Amino acid sequence: MSRILLVEDDARIVGFIKRGLQAEGYVVDLAGNGEDALAMVRETPYSLIILDRVLPGIDGLEVCRALQRERHENLVLMLTAKDSLQDKIEGLKGGADDYLTKPFAFDELIARMEALLRRGPGAAAVPELRVGDLVLDPLSKKVWRGGREIGLTAKEFRLP
Repeated sequence: MSRILLVEDDARIVGFIKRGLQAEGYVVDLAGNGEDALAMVRETPYSLIILDRVLPGIDGLEVCRALQRERHENLVLMLTAKDSLQDKIEGLKGGADDYLTKPFAFDELIARMEALLRRGPGAAAVPELRVGDLVLDPLSKKVWRGGREIGLTAKEFRLP
């Protein structure tokens, strides 16, 4: 399972994208501003970040730059209403791996995500580990037994 961070402040868009991604089998975490997004990336490994450019506080472009400065290898798909050629160039030069403008087709979002994930740093990520009915997902740090999630703290998950 790929874990996605959706950074968007419009509740309607958040609901639409989150439902769609979950239906596609993705684990989705949400951040409504740049500060929360950076804090979450520092704590959790994400396969991909879907990032709005216009956010309260730190904007999406500054989030990309901060990720680069901190040497995070997260894939970033910028999803924004800023649609001028200059905006796209700034976004891509600022650290986004792809740039999709609103309004958008959900199928195109999925296709772009899949393309990024195929060639990104997480492409060779450790797959889920399975032993009988026990499933461990090292990326999302979740464990299931018999199809039911077992709640573990981060410390419990790290124990050898």
